[in-house]
Amino acid sequence: MAFPLNRHLPALLYLFALISKATADANFTVSKAVYYPNSDTKGTETGACEYGAFGATLNNGDVSASASLYRNGVGCGACYQVRCTNPYYCSTSGVTIVITDSGASDGTDFILSQHAFAGMGQNKDAGATLLNLGYVGIEYRRIPCIYPGKNIIFKITENSHFPYYLEFEIWYQEGNQDIIAVQLCETVNLTCQLLGRTHGAVWAAVSPPSGPLSIRMLFSSGAPHGGDQKWLVSTNIIPQNWTAGATYDSGVQVQL
Repeated sequence: MAFPLNRHLPALLYLFALISKATADANFTVSKAVYYPNSDTKGTETGACEYGAFGATLNNGDVSASASLYRNGVGCGACYQVRCTNPYYCSTSGVTIVITDSGASDGTDFILSQHAFAGMGQNKDAGATLLNLGYVGIEYRRIPCIYPGKNIIFKITENSHFPYYLEFEIWYQEGNQDIIAVQLCETVNLTCQLLGRTHGAVWAAVSPPSGPLSIRMLFSSGAPHGGDQKWLVSTNIIPQNWTAGATYDSGVQVQL
């Protein structure tokens, strides 16, 4: 006995939509989010990643704290797509945020800047409603960071003291891999020193090599058992007489 297909087509289409959504959302993790109450349109300048003012305005202020994703500083600079789940107010694309701080509040995975929190809304009014709610259900996934036209930058921190102590951060790292090791190499005698991550996004060398310096970064996909790993070597040197507070262009970028 044959059944008219058009009688069942709406139900079939609805079922297909549910299956498609479940497949599309398979890579997302369900959680909650709040926002910094005093963040205005920026993040905090005192985040645990130690980015300072740069961290407050990075990614146009769409930044976040996360205790679970901070990972003792390894997660600093990682990018995530975060979207709220209320269909009346939330857009399907959400916002892209960068981890700049560590923190948690009432079981949340993200403490967003106000700019990022409102950016999850379908429009300006919906964003304002989200801010009034203050606490929303979300889903998130890690995505590649993209900084068009920028190379990786090395920022020498103000705590550095030439020539005895060199401390720096790594800015504008593209892709979705983690930096798990850094070497500081003297380019004349080709001697290298393995550095330690002191806190947040900060790497440091006590009694660093003298002479022009090159920095080698080991990237990992973060998959089980270490994942794929690859060294990336700066093509521009840090000058022999480097200066605390200065920034130096590495000349390289992660290939997406």
